[in-house]
Parts: sequence; C-alpha cells; structure tokens
Amino acid sequence: MSSLTTAVVGSGYMGGGIAQMLALSGAHVALADVSAEIASANYERLIDEARQFVADGLFPSDAVERIASLVEPAESVEAAVADADFIEEAVPEKIAIKHETLRRISAAARAEAVIGSNTSTIQIGALAEAVLRPERFLGVHFSNPAPFIPGVELIPHESTDESAISLAENVVRATGKQTARVNDSVGFVLNRLQYALFSEATAIVDEGIATAEDVDTIVRTTFGFRLPVFGPFAIADMAGLDVYAFCYESLQTRWPERFATPPSLSEHVAAGHFGTKTGSGYLDVPADRTAELVAYRNRAYVAMATMLAELGPAPIA
Repeated sequence: MSSLTTAVVGSGYMGGGIAQMLALSGAHVALADVSAEIASANYERLIDEARQFVADGLFPSDAVERIASLVEPAESVEAAVADADFIEEAVPEKIAIKHETLRRISAAARAEAVIGSNTSTIQIGALAEAVLRPERFLGVHFSNPAPFIPGVELIPHESTDESAISLAENVVRATGKQTARVNDSVGFVLNRLQYALFSEATAIVDEGIATAEDVDTIVRTTFGFRLPVFGPFAIADMAGLDVYAFCYESLQTRWPERFATPPSLSEHVAAGHFGTKTGSGYLDVPADRTAELVAYRNRAYVAMATMLAELGPAPIA
C-alpha cells in the first residue's frame, strides 16, 4: 500500500485513529476537518497519542516518525480528497452532516476514487443519495479505538461496484484488520448485536435482578469470556442446538415473544442437526473433529485467563 494516497475527512478520535492505521500501513493520508486549524490541531493530537502508544509498547518504535511523515493536515475537505485513491468519511453520526460532507467529498474527488463512510448505524443506501457516482461508495466501519479493535465491517449498498469493495478490503487489510462483508441494514451487525445485549442488560438491572457491576462481571467471566475465540454460532453448536431449544422453551415461560425460538434453530433441531456432537449445525463442524475443537477451546480459555490475570483488573471504581 506504499503508493496509495488516502484521505480521512473528520479528524476526531475515530478519524485520527483511522489515519494512524492507514499511515502505519504505508499509505499517504490527508487529514481534513471543518477548518484547517482543527485538522492541524488534531494532527498534533494524534502524533502525541502515537508517541504515548510507543511508550506503552502498543505501537512499533518508529511509529511516530512513520505517521508524521505520511499524515498531513489539509487546508480543506476539497484539498484533502483531490488526489486520493481511497477516502474515509468519519464525521459525526448525523445524516445531515454526513450528507453535506459526502456531497463535498464526491464533488471534489477523482471519478475513480473509492469513498467509505465510518457510519455506525445509518443505512449506506441512505447516505449514498448524497454521493456523485454512488457505485464507488460503501460503508467502512471501524470500531473505537480504531488502532486496537481488529474487526472492520464492509457494507456495500445495492449499487456498489465489486471493484470498490475489493479496494476498500485491500486498504483495510493492509492495516492488519480483519474484514467482514455485511449487507446494508440499519445498525449492520456489530451495533445490532451490541445494542440488543445492552437493552437486555439494562432490563435486568431495572428489574432488580442484578446490579450493573454484577451484570458486567457475569458477561466478562461467562459467555463474554468465550467471544474473543468463538462467535455465537460456534458457541451454540458446541453447547448443542437441542440444548438451546430447551433453554428457549424455558425462557418463553416468562417472555414468550421476546425469546421466541429462532426458526432456523427449530429447523436444525427437527432435522437432528444438534451441532458438533452430530457433525452438523450452523457451522457444520465434522463430528470427528470435536475432540480437536474441545482441546483448542480449553487451551484458548486458559490462555485468556492467564492473559487477563497478568493484565490485572480494569481501573473501574
């Protein structure tokens, strides 16, 4: 990616973190904001952040020099995007602000430039209405803090060209991130899941079942402990889809609609596909690999526990 020219429009903490990642991948980055003064001030902030990250052992030792040499604050949005191959919009999560910014970006950018939006929840098709040549536009959703969260959602809308998706994928992967392609839908995947969990967590606290602190402890130390290693479908397959079906039935004694059994789960169970123990489920892990999978799981969980013990508790009062 050393010859790639990029721009980040919106130089706050998300945009600044994205700019750091792009620069560390070898890309040139023009950083823009509502004024040259704000872009320049945020450039200095992200350099200071990078210096601290190096001191903390989080960035490579030459990161400050690399970022300083490849990131440049721009005089304007138009100046930043004029020569860019890839542009990431990272302005506040308000559709009116994003529309106005995307109009400016797409009017000033080269016709072949790919434009990504770091929106967290707004449908990409709705944002594409403000983009000239919307076929080169898609969602490229980094998570906060951008330098350290490894996953990025790529969200094309119905008219996005495959070439635009591929270029965005290559740009993101060059930063060391993992990408997942997601169909355009409000909230996409990350926030639809995250906010569903938060809604249930707040309901538990509001009902007096547990305190916020105890809910956090349970999430961290039980099912949340598994999530860095396995996603929800792998966890369900290993637990047994028949067991999941029984648990849904139990939950339905109190919340019949909220915890209605997912149709796909019912279909798997009716077909005798119970997950890893039958060799078929959501992920179809062969039954003869179950022992290998369980051994990996156990090693992973012990390694996680060891790492967390060495890191120590989070500084939360």
